[in-house]
Amino acid sequence: MTEAGIVLVLIASVAAIVNGALGHGFSSITVPVALLFYTNRVLNPALVLVEVCINTYVLLMSRASLGAVWKRLVPIVLGLIPGIVLGALLLSTVNPEWLKLFVYTSLLPLILLQAAGVRRPVRLRPSVGAPFGTGLGILYSLTTISGPPLALLFNNQGLVKQEFRAALGMIRVAESTLTALAYYHLGLFAAPSLRLLPWIVPVVAVGVPLGTVLIRRLDAEVFRRICMSFDAWIVGFGLSKVLVSVGLVVGPGAYLVLAVVVVVDTALLTTFFSGRRLARSFSMAGVREGVPAGERSS
Repeated sequence: MTEAGIVLVLIASVAAIVNGALGHGFSSITVPVALLFYTNRVLNPALVLVEVCINTYVLLMSRASLGAVWKRLVPIVLGLIPGIVLGALLLSTVNPEWLKLFVYTSLLPLILLQAAGVRRPVRLRPSVGAPFGTGLGILYSLTTISGPPLALLFNNQGLVKQEFRAALGMIRVAESTLTALAYYHLGLFAAPSLRLLPWIVPVVAVGVPLGTVLIRRLDAEVFRRICMSFDAWIVGFGLSKVLVSVGLVVGPGAYLVLAVVVVVDTALLTTFFSGRRLARSFSMAGVREGVPAGERSS
């Protein structure tokens, strides 16, 4: 196995565990690392086929909650169609290095917004869902990544945990299936992409169920936040590298991007853990004073 193959197996294993635990995250963790070794045109077709299976599994595990959310998701699904067609066409024509630049610059602000805990209530009307779906379709078919924007949207809908997973599952089954069809019609399932599948499929088959089990023993919010920090640092590194490769920045100055990402994310991570410690302290103080939980929350 080549160095690139070893890295792909390792990062796909981690990403599969994250996806099993959170219901999303496979591509958003795999792609930033794998793009250091492969182009999107080679990587995307293999990942899309894997994601059809992963997303179907997540949806089946959350199917009991699908009835509560599916009507709100129809405009997004309809919006996906033109976006995926346009994105797949661009994938087959755009310069690979400029496409990597698009991936990293699209991902970075979305990851940092999630890390900052941004909450802006957005009512999911058709006038919002359809254009959101089109933008999501373009992003997914170009990158196979949609977790960060979907998480930002659904975190602001007041969904309980299983509804959140069901909503993610439905959208991601639709986008991965439609993208696979678009890639097939454009002839993108070539031998270099298909050769990656024997390395990815076994680790995903083990990692996704393992993540589902592990999250029962871990604090889901802490686990999610640590995953985002890892993602932010990798994307910052990838963006610094591609700025050099496309000639936009020359020399070590490009790595100022990575330095800024590390500083910003470290500050956000410190704020996150400080807030949790403070909340725990208040909760324990209330327990010692014998204050009922309902009165403490008010």
